[in-house]
Parts: sequence; C-alpha cells; structure tokens
Amino acid sequence: MSTRDDLAAILAENLNKQFKDTDQVAFFLDSGAGTPTDIKDFISTGSTLLDLAIANKPNGGIAVGRITEINGLESSGKSLIGAHILAETQKKGGVAVYIDTETSVSQDFLKVIGVDVSSMLYLHLETVEDIFTAIEEIISKVRESDKDRLVTILVDSVAAASTKVEMEADFDKDGWATAKAIIISKAMRKITQMIGRQKVALVFTNQLRQKLGVMFGDPWTTSGGKALPFHASTRIRLKNKGQIKDAKKNTIGMTILAQVIKNRLGPPLRKAEFPLYFESGIDDVGSWLTVMKDYKLVKQAGAWYNLTDNLGNEHKFQSKDFKQLLADVDGLKEHLYELICEKLILKYNIDELGIDDVVMTEDGSDEL
Repeated sequence: MSTRDDLAAILAENLNKQFKDTDQVAFFLDSGAGTPTDIKDFISTGSTLLDLAIANKPNGGIAVGRITEINGLESSGKSLIGAHILAETQKKGGVAVYIDTETSVSQDFLKVIGVDVSSMLYLHLETVEDIFTAIEEIISKVRESDKDRLVTILVDSVAAASTKVEMEADFDKDGWATAKAIIISKAMRKITQMIGRQKVALVFTNQLRQKLGVMFGDPWTTSGGKALPFHASTRIRLKNKGQIKDAKKNTIGMTILAQVIKNRLGPPLRKAEFPLYFESGIDDVGSWLTVMKDYKLVKQAGAWYNLTDNLGNEHKFQSKDFKQLLADVDGLKEHLYELICEKLILKYNIDELGIDDVVMTEDGSDEL
C-alpha cells in the first residue's frame, strides 16, 4: 500500500489555500474526494456494442462530465443516436436538453426512440454564440439548484449553427468560417472546465466534410474548426453501410458502422456495427444475436437458433422471437450480456507480446 508523500501533501494544502476562492485545485487521485478525473457516470448510446467499444467495460457508454462528438455524413444516424442518449438519460431520472439548429427534428421521431417529449427541454437556437450562452446558463443553474441531478445537453448540430455576424451579412459575403471557429474555440475552453465536476454530459453532432486535394491520410474534416475535436473526450464517426429491406423490398432501416476515432475512456479506433430501423431506432437485440453467431455463443440451423442458458437449459427460437425470449426467461439476458462482454472487452498483456506477435501498419488515419 502506497503512503502519502509529506511534501506533496503540504503542497496540496498550500495550493488549495492559495486558490480558496475557487473550487479545490489540488488532489490526490485516490482520495475519493471527487476529483475532476472521476467519471461521474456513463450513459448508454442505445447500442450495447457501441457502449463497449467506447468504455471497454460493462454498462459503459458516453461519459458524464465529458464532451462527446458524433460525426458522419448525412443520413448516417447522428441525430438518432443523440436521441437515444437523451432517452437513456431520462431512464436514469435525468434531464434531457435538445438544442436544435437544423429545425428538422419532430416529436414523432423522438417518441419512436423513447424520448419523453413532455419532460424534455427543447431549444431552437441559430448561432453558436446563443448555443454556448444557453449551455453556460444551464450548467450554472444545475450547479446552484441540484448538482447531483444528471443533465444531458444535445447540440444538433454544429454544422448548421451560424454566427451573429454571418446572420447579419449579405449572402454573397464570405469568410465567416474562421469567425465561427474562433468563437467555438473560446467557448470550448470555458465549457470544458465547467462540466468537468458536474453531472452534465455534453453531446455535439457534426457533419463530415471532405478535404479537397488530400491524397494521403484522413480525407475528412468536421465543421467548426479544431477546438471541438480537441476538447472532446470521445469522438464517434458513423457510416451508413447499407439499407435494410423487408420481404417486399421496402427500405425500413440501415446498417450503421460506428468507429470511436478518439477515446480517453478506453482503447481508441474500436468499431461497432448494428442495425437501425426508421420506426424504432437501434435494434440492440439484433446486434446481440449477430455477435453471438460470430463467437459461436448460439447454434444456428436454417431459420432456427439454439442456445443454453446459465442453468443449462436449452432454448430453441427464431430471430424474430429472440427479444421475447430474453424477457421471458429469468436471468437469460444478464447471462448473455456477461458472455458478450467477455468476448468484446479488449484485454491484453503487453509483457506477453513480442515484436513478432503484433502487426504494425502504416495506416494512421481514422477513416472507416
């Protein structure tokens, strides 16, 4: 057991006295005093596989007290995953705040995902100045009134937000992109410090844009400059891999590939794939069955599956009945979740790896 260094303890005491008019600044990280490094909680994205890819631990997801960016091309599921995060926040008894800059969200869409629109706070804001003023006001009020209450703020999206200067300018004028980046940069420095000790999760959706003339490396960039990618603890990039069609060839959903391109919560560059339906959102149970097939946790014969529960009982079912099976059999969902976690949580011992046991590539990009 390590002992506290006497000199370090003296320094911590003196520094906290020096900055007594502010929050505590000097900590020992094992003190249990609620340091800024502590993760207050995790909020599910609606996808078990994506939650594990981000946190690399059971019951993971995006971190409370941190900033998350979800980016991708149009129709890649950014707003939908953001809505799932708001719904999961409400399930935890938290407050969901939706800041809409695109004027494209609908109540029906949110209700389908599971958001209680009667208790969700909706803000329609047009400029980045107003967005960050609102965020600062929300965080300040949470700190004053109920600092233990979970609050998730979704900004959908950064790309659609303008600046006050741009709103007042003529359409044929250009050059306002740098102004937007400067404002976001200043705001992010302040907001990052504010949410670090609060039970507030801040989620931004952003649009991917292609860099012109890029031959090597990552050809994609996002709107708003470099501040958001820098301050975000987690950046998730989404890609629409293809359509999901029913027996009548109607398009009813799409397959989403998500890659965690930046991650301060676990190993980066991990991927998760899951089906997403327009009328119900993420099919988390369907992705479970896919993983179980990949890792041979279930046997398949034609349209029928067979699995063994934690008591040794066998269950025969079809894919359309899997969700009901999980609900009907006590302990089955928890048992299968443990098995999936065991397969997907990344574990390795660097001391057991030699240079011949790994593959080194020249691909340093974060392209999906």
